[in-house]
Amino acid sequence: MSVLEIIAKKRDGYALSEEEIGYIVENYTAGNIPDYQMAALLMAIFIRGMNREETLNLTRAMIESGKPIKWETDLPRVDKHSTGGVGDKVSLPLAPLVAVYGVLVPMISGRALGHTGGTLDKLESIPGYRTDLSVQEFKKVVMGIGASIIGQTEELAPADRKIYALRDATATVESIPLISASIMSKKLSEGLTGLVLDVKTGSGAFMEDYGDARNLAETMVEIGKGYGVETVALITDMDVPLGWAAGNACEVCESVQLLKGRGPEDLRELVITLGGWMLKLGGKVVDVDVGKELIDEAIKDGRGLRKFKEMVEAHGGDFSAVEREDFLGAEYEVAIKAESEGYITSMNTKRIGWAATILGAGRLKKEDRVDHRVCVFTLKKTGDRVEKGDTIFRVFANDEERLSRAVDLLRTSFTVGLERPRGRSLVHEIIR
Repeated sequence: MSVLEIIAKKRDGYALSEEEIGYIVENYTAGNIPDYQMAALLMAIFIRGMNREETLNLTRAMIESGKPIKWETDLPRVDKHSTGGVGDKVSLPLAPLVAVYGVLVPMISGRALGHTGGTLDKLESIPGYRTDLSVQEFKKVVMGIGASIIGQTEELAPADRKIYALRDATATVESIPLISASIMSKKLSEGLTGLVLDVKTGSGAFMEDYGDARNLAETMVEIGKGYGVETVALITDMDVPLGWAAGNACEVCESVQLLKGRGPEDLRELVITLGGWMLKLGGKVVDVDVGKELIDEAIKDGRGLRKFKEMVEAHGGDFSAVEREDFLGAEYEVAIKAESEGYITSMNTKRIGWAATILGAGRLKKEDRVDHRVCVFTLKKTGDRVEKGDTIFRVFANDEERLSRAVDLLRTSFTVGLERPRGRSLVHEIIR
């Protein structure tokens, strides 16, 4: 095949065949196609788009570029993927809660990206926790404990790693077909029987526009089904941070608090809802509401907490460290207060996420080291009544210059008015 002809075909708006897509992915991964040609094709896809069949074929080719996980069990295997948000620590309590009921949760997660936090960075705030298990180690933990959360391995969808790096350098990230294929190639490489997608929308989401979020959700659900994996997507709200904490160690603590029956109500609601769907896709319940009740029971009776402790220890982590006083704590603390009375009328959640990143909870450059102890606590959210002097944010930092920049950003991240805004639901829509 001619790479030039394939680039020109997509440039002119025509659909690529399964064979053409497979040829490109295989040869680019092998190093036979130079970056400049792949970059040209990615830009053509970015501008011209891909239909659903092309997107499925791209996903399949990316999966086949590596070695998908094979399981020697008939037990259901269900994972959850979030498109990323601020304070989104859902995976930490969710995986063990679902595993309580005999559904295996093989979860491959990522690191902080832009203004959003990363599950791996949160877990690595626990001393000793290994996110770099081999596939064999990963499978052993999943089969023994029921749940494991690690990073992407060399064997899984290597085409995605190489193509994503090029997309990041060529301004072609924000393409729904390319985003969908990237996410789904990693998830479907896990050898799943079911997948629940948490697609965020709102000011703190990558897909701020609801229509874009819905398009992404529909595309990924079709890919999952086309690959033979039962898939459902929940479009959820990210106009305010999820829970209270946006940091790493503090989000681990918040997750443990949830598993102890405490913690923020919005986080609990989302964990229970996603868990109900995972139990349904795992064949444990027929009715999602029954599944939600079961997840709630596993929180109340402590089984979820015990399972989380088992998972942490199976990864080499010291669970007792989470409950020690020195697990949290930073050198500096600042409170950001309301300057007038009224209601929080809006929040720019992306700015809150960037503030946490600036503090060191994420990375401004790829080589940056994460500071696990910095955190932004959001104590008031949209719709809450505030009096003058009430604390909106508590900020914990280890660097004065970073703290100053983060505080400046946070002061512009909310508005106070006299009229209370209408409430928003946490789950907007379910795509099946």
